[in-house]
Amino acid sequence: MQFVFPSFLWALLLLAIPILIHLFYFRRFKKVYFTNVKFLKEVKEETSNRSRIRNLLVLLSRLAALAALIFAFAQPYLADKSLNQNRDNFVSLFVDNSFSMQSLSEDVPLIDKAKAKAREIVDAYSETDQFQIVTNELSGKQQRWISKEDALSTIDEIEITPKVNKLSKIVTRQTQLFDNVKANNSIYILSDFQQNISDLPTDIDTNLNVKILPFTSIQENNISIDSAYFLSPVPLKNQANPLVVKLHNYGTEAKNDVRLFINENGQTKPVGKFNIEANSTKTDTFDLVFLEGGWQNIEIKVEDFPIQFDDSYLVSFQLNNNVKILSLNDGRDNKYLTSLLRGLPNFQLTNQSISNIKYSEFGSYDLIILNDIRNISSGLVTEIENYVINGGKVLLFPSRNTDINNTNQLLSKLAVNTLANYDANEREVFKINTKEFIFENVYERIDNNIKLPSTKGNFTVTNFTSRGGENLLNYRDGSPFLQKYQKEKGIFYLCAAPLSENENNLVKIAEVFVPMIYKMALSKGTVKPLAYSIGKDNISDVPNISTGNETIFKIKGATEFIPGQTRIGRKTVIDFNNQVDKSGIYDLTLNDSIVDRYAFNYNRLESDLSFVGLNEIKEKYGDQYQVFENFMKAEMGTLVKQADKGRVLWRLFIILALIFLAIETLLLRFWKV
Repeated sequence: MQFVFPSFLWALLLLAIPILIHLFYFRRFKKVYFTNVKFLKEVKEETSNRSRIRNLLVLLSRLAALAALIFAFAQPYLADKSLNQNRDNFVSLFVDNSFSMQSLSEDVPLIDKAKAKAREIVDAYSETDQFQIVTNELSGKQQRWISKEDALSTIDEIEITPKVNKLSKIVTRQTQLFDNVKANNSIYILSDFQQNISDLPTDIDTNLNVKILPFTSIQENNISIDSAYFLSPVPLKNQANPLVVKLHNYGTEAKNDVRLFINENGQTKPVGKFNIEANSTKTDTFDLVFLEGGWQNIEIKVEDFPIQFDDSYLVSFQLNNNVKILSLNDGRDNKYLTSLLRGLPNFQLTNQSISNIKYSEFGSYDLIILNDIRNISSGLVTEIENYVINGGKVLLFPSRNTDINNTNQLLSKLAVNTLANYDANEREVFKINTKEFIFENVYERIDNNIKLPSTKGNFTVTNFTSRGGENLLNYRDGSPFLQKYQKEKGIFYLCAAPLSENENNLVKIAEVFVPMIYKMALSKGTVKPLAYSIGKDNISDVPNISTGNETIFKIKGATEFIPGQTRIGRKTVIDFNNQVDKSGIYDLTLNDSIVDRYAFNYNRLESDLSFVGLNEIKEKYGDQYQVFENFMKAEMGTLVKQADKGRVLWRLFIILALIFLAIETLLLRFWKV
């Protein structure tokens, strides 16, 4: 047994006081009259013996009571053999400050109770001990040891955050700071232990004493908007764009007449009411028609109380006002292509001769058409490859007199199927792929009366499935007329026949040629996300629109900051570095001009308000971790000493002191002499 305050043991010298009192106490005897004096000696002897025994027992009771009281003030404990009591303590505390900690326990939010218990834990240690305070932000300043005073100040500053991490990541961060620390190492985890984050590692270092403090809240029902997305890869102007919204009822009761709203560019309108069964999802689709191009900001909202952080979902995207197309020609411009694009609003066609290419402008075009080029230079091959890899779209119509080996250099660079011999036989296109974006939702129905292209000659295309080609138009024998290849962020389209009307009547089949060119220009190789989730490692990229080395992009929205930015070739990678902590619409700006726009939503990991129960925690982690029970109304100082110093015994000695005092009282009251 050891003592927290061993100097109090000097007070044991006070035990001499009751001993002296008993030694020098002379009782005044009472006269007793006897009728027969022969009994006097017997009574005197009997009374003297009983008095001596009672006084001795009273003395022992008083000595024991006083000794027990002195031991209690010295705070004895049974030391844990695994701990070195002569070392300082290094203590790491994780205080869960995610959205779920706003839930109520009785009438107080869990976060307030967690902070109060964290302060009590720190107060239980000495001034020389070192502390680490960790929250879901996992900021750099949390990766260092601080004093007791600083730890208490840091706990007071903890606030609710939209960021949430799984407990395995939290414990990993905590244990990293204990490397090369030779001391008594303790870790505390104060959390509500939601099901979605409770994945504590079961192979924790045995040198670490990890304590779990599970907080229990009043179970809340919750409805969340999990996601929203368009059925079409690219929303189109002046057309019905189906938007899919996914709702989730995480509660144990069905919800009826849930009202859903949509805010489109500042205008709010109701969408309808829905019934959602308990613990289930519901998906609904409604159409949006955009009359103007440019940036579109959409917010979907649902009425649900009391958990509201996931009641809205933001999306943002851009509809092109002007679609720019470049046609590279080895001869005359194609009059049909020129007439078509001049007749489409917001489409701009630029024709360039193969001998006068402006490579620096490639990045500004939405689609590049290689028309009737007989010899593709090595410089053009390199530029086309870079353009496609970085998200561009290219459509190749080979020349009847093309140099096959030369053209195949480009196709090989892009790892697509190559051209073989030219077949001068007439053929008809037989099948159209209406499941792919280019021809999807173009026709009400496909029947035998639809007119498809025919050719007087075409190149044979190799058929390697590993190249990943998708047929958009097929000949009757199944060989491709038009293929699509997804290449990194871009798309490459390959037609087996020249565009010239002498070889191919595609330009005269408006029901195929018009939607084909239109949707190729609008399609995207890699679709930019409509929304980002706060707390994840989000990155994006934008084309290099400035050649200056001092170009600095800024993010402006609910918060303003300079993101990480790395120039790679013709693009700049934007790294948000987890600096967005509020949901909203954020603009990427360069010299106060908007370059890109992003919608950020709170992470839905906390939407499911189901928790791991105490019994399950004990069963799952009881062997590796120390689980505190009934700590909410307990004094944390005592629990900490029990956990870090051993078994605290001062309460036991207080009880013993009371017991001995009670024995003394009983002896004096009921033992008469």
